[in-house]
Amino acid sequence: MMRADAAPMGLARERAEVPTRVVAARAEWRPLADLAGMRAEWSDLVARALEPNVFYDPVFALPAARVFGVDAGAVLIWSKTSPRLIGLFPARIERRYGVMAALTGWTHPYAPFGVPLIDRDEAEAAIGAFLDHVEAEAKLPKLVMLPLIARDGAFAASLARVLARRGGTFDPFGTHARALLAPRNRESYLDHVTHKKLKELRRQRRRLEEFGALTHMTASGPAAAVALTDFMALEAAGWKGRAGGAARAHSTTESFMREAVTALAAKGDARVDRLIHDGHPVAASITLRSGNAAWFWKIAYDETFARFSPGVQLTLDLTRDLLADASIAQIDSCATAGHPMIEDLWSERLTLTDMLIAPSAASMAQFRIARHLETARRGLIATAKSARDKLKG
Repeated sequence: MMRADAAPMGLARERAEVPTRVVAARAEWRPLADLAGMRAEWSDLVARALEPNVFYDPVFALPAARVFGVDAGAVLIWSKTSPRLIGLFPARIERRYGVMAALTGWTHPYAPFGVPLIDRDEAEAAIGAFLDHVEAEAKLPKLVMLPLIARDGAFAASLARVLARRGGTFDPFGTHARALLAPRNRESYLDHVTHKKLKELRRQRRRLEEFGALTHMTASGPAAAVALTDFMALEAAGWKGRAGGAARAHSTTESFMREAVTALAAKGDARVDRLIHDGHPVAASITLRSGNAAWFWKIAYDETFARFSPGVQLTLDLTRDLLADASIAQIDSCATAGHPMIEDLWSERLTLTDMLIAPSAASMAQFRIARHLETARRGLIATAKSARDKLKG
């Protein structure tokens, strides 16, 4: 077991006693649906976040909560030196291990990133107050599971330092990496793509242009609403629509997406890109943004044009646009690990992990039990998935 202060993903040293701590902030637990009245304070925290997370922006999280977070809440952390919000930890109380519960960070199929919002200037105070509240509040479990945390990010590093001082600990589960665009040399970034790959894409593009004019269009602001309709139509007509997973198949999901994307686009934090062929969209994507980070959130394409790789063509156009925008430091692909299309184009990787946390030595006995149960739980899920995949094959 590694020390938490040795590396961001290390384990905090166990201690016999919980050290005395000075409370540097106040905390409260509130249902997520009740936070609509504090959009201003919440939005201000988004702008000051140590590690940006667009999925916890109120204009995204509040409409998403109506669909995916009916039972979700949040631990709010307020500064003791000023009346401002310095931490927001969306979560739900989840009985993961029978009678043993965990306070689990709130993610869902449309929010593939779980780093909480904490003030970059009071990060460790916010984390410490969160852990103090978990321990002190009788209604909350004494274990925490934070899913989809950037292993090498600023939040993970701050958490490790706080846990080391408290005598707490954490273990990583489900660690995996997905494609990331985080360019050092923007002008020559695409040089890593093989000549054979680029040559084939150029050939496919020329063939597509033989049948009609091809245009890459980007919509933000009010125009994003119309472009979003094109995306949803393409998604519904493709494999996701046949599987019943397209947004259009579920009115509540469609409504949430329209509200969230439109609101983000209105403040310049969402763009819908389309590849238009002969006046008709053959591919569409949605990219979201918060601070200097962005998320390549969704993509769909017309499968009747599959031989021309319209989705890859659009992704390549979008990549060039993003490389030209120096205000964006990194773009998360939101793709599955090992996704061949995006990993051929984007060479960096974002390593994510689920963190099982004991806030202090007082929770260590529960933590040891939960660690074994979580390992067994994930093993059973993997076995069931493997059996299901074999049946499908």
